[in-house]
Amino acid sequence: MSGHNKWSKIKRAKGAADAKRSKQYSKILKEVAVAVREGGPDPDGNPRLRLLVQNARGCNMPKDTLMRAINKASDKNAAVMQEVTFECHAPHGIALFIETLTDNNMRTVANVRSIMNKMGGTMDQNGSLSFLFTRKGVFTIPRKPEMDTDEMEMNLIDGGLEEMEVDDDYITLYTAYEDFGNMVKMLEEMKIDCESAELQRIPNATRSLDAESTRKVLKIIDMLEEDDDVVNVFHDLEIPDDFEE
Repeated sequence: MSGHNKWSKIKRAKGAADAKRSKQYSKILKEVAVAVREGGPDPDGNPRLRLLVQNARGCNMPKDTLMRAINKASDKNAAVMQEVTFECHAPHGIALFIETLTDNNMRTVANVRSIMNKMGGTMDQNGSLSFLFTRKGVFTIPRKPEMDTDEMEMNLIDGGLEEMEVDDDYITLYTAYEDFGNMVKMLEEMKIDCESAELQRIPNATRSLDAESTRKVLKIIDMLEEDDDVVNVFHDLEIPDDFEE
């Protein structure tokens, strides 16, 4: 899994710079609506909802805000949220995998198409680009001085740990898609709190562009991420260190 360290740092730095707290809240609240519809409003009996509660705590979402979302999603008359994905090409052949949560599919399709047309990208048939990414569980844990990372790594292997990255501020864990739930349970048993626990699409390889082309692709990604229905944009663009801020 070479290149993951750079990828995770880019995602984290970019998230801190671009993803306003309100956008984080919006993403979690929409996912809560889907989770409650699928598994009910009790986090103890709904693993997906329990994970979202944990993520909400990690981004300091007020408890009242989260509870209102859970109660609203329990209402039979609440809008039904759908998970819809798009596979697109930005200019210069950069692949984009876009995940959305929407209560109006026609609106979301129109918005994504408008951005791609305006910025010179194309929308591709679903399934045509998915092979360029591998879906992984990614767990971000704030690093504490008392943590023994070597011992943690050994213990987490039983939870499906594939790779662990450690820097001054964070510990990042990677698992295979099918081991995501096992790692969630393992971390709960070890009483380790995550700042975030997500399924991400990691590019199998990345592509480098010149500075001007990189800025153009990043502009498209920013426009997509600003759309209320978009929750994730994954890509295979190699972003130089001096672009992180």
